[in-house]
Amino acid sequence: MVIEGRDAYNRGRRKFRQLVILMQQPYEHNLAVSADTMTHALGVLKRVFGYQVFRDGQEDVIDAVLHGRDAVALMPTGGGKSLCYQLPALILPGLTVVVSPLVSLMDDQVSAMQAMGVPAGAIHSGMQGHEVMEVLRALQDGTIKLLYVAPERILTPAFAERLQTLQVSLVAVDEAHCISQWGHDFRPEYGRLGELRQLLPQVPILALTATADHVTRDDILHRLALRDPVVFQSSFDRPNIRYLVQEKFKPLKQVVEYVKSQRGVSGIIYCGSRKKTEELALKLSIEGVKASPYHAGLPHDEKRATLHGFLRDDIDVVVATIAFGMGINKPNVRFVLHYDIPRSVEAYYQETGRAGRDGVASEAVMFYEPGDAAWIWRLFDEQPDSERIRVERQKFHAMTSFAEAQTCRRLVLLNYFGEYREKPCGNCDLCLQPPKQYDGTVDAQKALSCVYRSGQQYGVNYIVEVLRGAQTQKIKQQKHDQLSTYGIGKEESVEHWVSVIRQLIHRGLLIQDIRRHSALHLAENARPVLRGEVALTLAKPRLQAIQTSAKVVDRGNHDKVLFGRLRKLRKRIAEQAEVPPYVVFGDSCLQDMATRLPTTPAEFLQVSGVGQVKLERYGEAFLNEISDYLAADVE
Repeated sequence: MVIEGRDAYNRGRRKFRQLVILMQQPYEHNLAVSADTMTHALGVLKRVFGYQVFRDGQEDVIDAVLHGRDAVALMPTGGGKSLCYQLPALILPGLTVVVSPLVSLMDDQVSAMQAMGVPAGAIHSGMQGHEVMEVLRALQDGTIKLLYVAPERILTPAFAERLQTLQVSLVAVDEAHCISQWGHDFRPEYGRLGELRQLLPQVPILALTATADHVTRDDILHRLALRDPVVFQSSFDRPNIRYLVQEKFKPLKQVVEYVKSQRGVSGIIYCGSRKKTEELALKLSIEGVKASPYHAGLPHDEKRATLHGFLRDDIDVVVATIAFGMGINKPNVRFVLHYDIPRSVEAYYQETGRAGRDGVASEAVMFYEPGDAAWIWRLFDEQPDSERIRVERQKFHAMTSFAEAQTCRRLVLLNYFGEYREKPCGNCDLCLQPPKQYDGTVDAQKALSCVYRSGQQYGVNYIVEVLRGAQTQKIKQQKHDQLSTYGIGKEESVEHWVSVIRQLIHRGLLIQDIRRHSALHLAENARPVLRGEVALTLAKPRLQAIQTSAKVVDRGNHDKVLFGRLRKLRKRIAEQAEVPPYVVFGDSCLQDMATRLPTTPAEFLQVSGVGQVKLERYGEAFLNEISDYLAADVE
């Protein structure tokens, strides 16, 4: 429930008025054109959110929004996208409207805002009629600064008419990739959001997403009718996540062994079918793991109980289909495991991004075998050809390339999103136990030359056929059997050339255009390789994925005993307030407490994630716990 009773709502309003006094600036005063806008914004960041500095990209996006500019924020999961509209909402006059796709995501955000004393509300299908009316009255009174609303509702005639009577200063479209036909999670209900420009022509629009390639980004700009937007893309890198791909051989046994090795930390396991989620959750439960299944076919009450238990740390592992999706905002998930290969790199990146949102060491593990991919390819073949199916096929091709990569996994991911790097990450299975290397300059030249001479309009499989001298009807029709590159690679296997070409793609020497059926074309930096000016080392194809015993570890230097005590205190407070523990404080915040050891309110405010309102609400309890621990340690 978004607003837990009139008393809770009124308490939130009183805290909000106190917060206004503390900030010494009334929210009704528009600072969007003031010279010291960002100085004021930094003050809000410290006093309300408890952070001393902005994260990468946040300041640029917030500055643009406060100055009335349209903007697009492309930041990884856990990169602080929400702050880009939450903070401006406290400075701009009137109301900030956030379009959000899932009820659980809205409820989560509202709870977090109310915990900081910010009056926020939501309107969605999971609310009772009287709750909706209470939020509507608060909107008319002007006492809500942040309103979360589903895309299905915002453009209904009644709601659109109401919006035009309110002082709306900003519209934020979260998970904006859902608007694009090229996005991995296209949602038809997002398709009409471009009408917001006509509905609120003078209101700036902020689009936010963690997963969008350049084609999807362009589509977002077009479909939302953004005007000269500021587009900020931070790094897609999540250095605290270790990426591991494991060969499937006895998957049930592998999963159980892995989960038991994690010693009770929070994790999510994604499966490709509902049946698998139930079987695996049962198997884990028998083995003593606190695990529950989650999929769209389960009763609503059961799904709600699972989500509730997971968010409150009563359930360690959720075994789920993609139905357990974007609304999961739990920062202390230590691992995400894919029992089956996802359908796209975007989906994989977003799902693995639910691990380690607090910046602490985490793992993304995927079990893979080519047979799983072949099964999905057959599903594609059984469906009528359409533009949508072609897009999905191309995206799945990129996903299988990641799973079968012979070069650093992180480089493959970053390359897919247009972020090219040369240095391996040192924190993936291929870096930890690298495959054998060889001088691949000549092979690279053969492949690049074949792509160029065939017109740069064919995919991987066709180029391999030309290299190996295949006598297909298509090759003969295109007269590619007359090319100088025809058959120059016949001494090597299909798997060898597929591996070479995939590595060239991963290194940014070849580019696949999903708008042209994944046709390959040369990147500018391929020319030095073709001319023999640059040597290239490639990996030999590896038939079997490596096995690794790497475990999720906490590399922090904080006091582990005190951290455990603070977690128990947080759990008690959260249960009394009926909120998830991380709404009180996140793990990274508790770790900072267990490092700094604050004993006064002033020192407590220096802890990352502690703002003025949280100091007032929770400071005394946590300071007493730390003081008691230090006193006992002295004795």
